[in-house]
Amino acid sequence: MGLLSEGQADLDPEACSPPDFPVFQQVHYEICINMERFQKLAIAALISVLLLLFVGAIVRATGSGLGCPDWPTCWGKLVPPTKVDQIDFDKINLEKFRKKAERFGRDPAEVTQDSLRAEFNPLHTWVEYINRLCAMPVGLLSMALMAASFLRRKRSGIVCLMSISAFLLVLINAELGRRVVLSGLKPGMITLHVGLAIILLCVLVYVSWKGCAYPVRRVLTGVKGKVVWILGIVVFALTVAEGVLGAQVRELTDELAKNAGSDERALWTRELEKSGVYLVHRSFSWLIVVGTAALLILLRKTSGGIWWPDKMIGFLVGSLLVMGVLLAHVGVLPVVQVLHVGAAALLVSVLFFWVLATRFRDA
Repeated sequence: MGLLSEGQADLDPEACSPPDFPVFQQVHYEICINMERFQKLAIAALISVLLLLFVGAIVRATGSGLGCPDWPTCWGKLVPPTKVDQIDFDKINLEKFRKKAERFGRDPAEVTQDSLRAEFNPLHTWVEYINRLCAMPVGLLSMALMAASFLRRKRSGIVCLMSISAFLLVLINAELGRRVVLSGLKPGMITLHVGLAIILLCVLVYVSWKGCAYPVRRVLTGVKGKVVWILGIVVFALTVAEGVLGAQVRELTDELAKNAGSDERALWTRELEKSGVYLVHRSFSWLIVVGTAALLILLRKTSGGIWWPDKMIGFLVGSLLVMGVLLAHVGVLPVVQVLHVGAAALLVSVLFFWVLATRFRDA
């Protein structure tokens, strides 16, 4: 039977969700109250951030950053055009287009009405427009989460504080994202941008986990349980470090996209191998693979069963390994790049949930 949290014995049994996994000597699962509306709001905010990271990766991989050269409109329209003849080029501010083109490594003198007509790509336009649309729910949901946390601040002050932090991180990262583009993708700016995104994910995972009366917990006991608990924390720390290294590799690929062009993607790996950051990123991933494999083996031996986060962590690490091999030995393929970023963001989120939900107690 699972361990009840303090003060939970008087709760209505039907209000709780009993664990649907086995409980053995070294591991116990504490019962959690069914998700509250606040918790669902926090999860929605978390999903919106993951979606934005995924769509943002599509923008970078497809080279759609210039798809909507103006803001807040797109080619001077609230709803983007699908054909070039829908654009009124006489109303286009060419100076803004030239400034943005320069940030993406192009000669601004090349930007004319004729070049814009010839280069108009409806796919790039709509990819960038969808990226903008995906950014809206992030701001709205984080604002709603902050407001909702005030209503329950007496129940959990830390959740209220973390919800406020999430909203501030959204604002700061949005401004930083703007500066990343204005800087012309200056080295270091992207890494900072990704680092803040990782922190935002972790904050929202915490609010999602803590946003109910009795957060779900898995309690490990015994010597083997302590080893598993420490190993899980180490794997999470390694994954975060790998994410920061990955952001630095992305800075390198952005530079290659400027100088070599997207048509030479198959040759990018040769250039990347000249960088120590890329080589460390590629080799460092094996530590995560080995650590995850050891974690899952120990969990199976100590508990006799695997919890759903364990399965997801194993699946994501395996998937990222396959993607990494493709990127290193086949070429920097746009589809694989996008999936790589999305899976990495999801892995960080699930691992942090694992760290929060797993506790060690002396037997």
